[in-house]
Amino acid sequence: MDFPKDFIWGTATSSYQIEGETPEAGRGDCIWGHFARTPGKVVNGETGSVACDHYYRYKEDVALLKSLGVNAYRFSVSWPRVIPDGTGKVNPAGLDFYSRLVDELLAANITPYLTLYHWDLPWTLQEKGGWPSAEMPGWFADYTAVITNALGDRVKHWITINEPWCVAHLGHLLGIHAPGLKDPKLAYRAAHHTHLSHAAAMRVIRETVPDAQAGITLNLTPSYSASDDPQDILAAQYDDGFSNRWFLDPIFKGKYPADMVELLSEALEGIDLDAVSAAAVPQDFFGVNFYTRSVKTWNAESPLKGESIKQEGAPHTAMGWEVYPKALEELILRLHREYVGDLPILITENGAAYEDPAPVNGVIEDAQRVEYYRLHLEAISNAIAQGAPVKGYFAWSLMDNYEWAEGYAKRFGIVHVDFETQKRTLKRSALSYRDIVSGVKV
Repeated sequence: MDFPKDFIWGTATSSYQIEGETPEAGRGDCIWGHFARTPGKVVNGETGSVACDHYYRYKEDVALLKSLGVNAYRFSVSWPRVIPDGTGKVNPAGLDFYSRLVDELLAANITPYLTLYHWDLPWTLQEKGGWPSAEMPGWFADYTAVITNALGDRVKHWITINEPWCVAHLGHLLGIHAPGLKDPKLAYRAAHHTHLSHAAAMRVIRETVPDAQAGITLNLTPSYSASDDPQDILAAQYDDGFSNRWFLDPIFKGKYPADMVELLSEALEGIDLDAVSAAAVPQDFFGVNFYTRSVKTWNAESPLKGESIKQEGAPHTAMGWEVYPKALEELILRLHREYVGDLPILITENGAAYEDPAPVNGVIEDAQRVEYYRLHLEAISNAIAQGAPVKGYFAWSLMDNYEWAEGYAKRFGIVHVDFETQKRTLKRSALSYRDIVSGVKV
């Protein structure tokens, strides 16, 4: 593997997954708190009430980051921690927490990459309509102003929204993430407002932090056809539109893909599709989250999504996701060719959940995760060698955490967390990643 000398090496987390809810510190409730407390929504009924207790243990966690030798850390701000009702009164303790976290990172020579929204919408705003509400871009702009004014003197790298596809589709169409709705019209309104909110936040960042580097992060899942049959090829095309182009095209082209507009006509009623042109604002980088690919065959009963074909005999993670790093290389090259040009690409999430063994001599030997990282970093190196402008990589995740609807059953961390004692233990993948970051051949 060959990476530039100035390559950005980091790890990533998100607020609800690690911080704990800490109502005693003035944090308001969020949609994930409500969703998790709804019977049957999360494995074992688990919530993020304590999670990794990062709110109280952040200094220990920054020390972990420093021990890994990374030069960047991607984290998110909890909107309800800072503005408990989503709008209006600010919680000074919430702002102070992130100020102290940023100072701790900078003292450790670790560059903060701050994500403004990673899914923990204040519950009060959900009661007012949430992401499908036309007021959302205004709410998000006001929230962005609070955070940038408080931290913009020290934080120079900003991500507006994490994975709008999940916000819209998992939360409002499939109902398997908060707020748990299953309404196509609400889902596409939510998606529309993530685009407009991204644009609104970018304007605020430019005004408040003129020397900022800012962009958005999309989760992208390349679609492959199960065969050369034209119907299977069409199934993959539609799936690509559903999962990728519906979010890429507005950000880079200022419009929705025409084939998907035609296919989704009824679900789009009442949306001013032309207004999405506002989303195509200049970015300083583009964040990509990648985990797996999809392989599709035609299904006449579900032409939009087709039917996913599991690749028997291929390696899969504990999430059931195929390990296919070639798809990451091909995705990066496609983005370079069709969307970003020479705009820097940051891989803002990449990682895997596995059933980890018990510690041996204080280390957890997670060989599968070690190999997962090696293969995907090789894919990125290959893409860079072909001219793709990949400038950084953030391993997901720094530590085992609250894995959304999977509760604590799925572990993505390179650091093991005992959720009863909160003890952190380095996995072999952490040591291997440290070696890669330091330039040691592995």
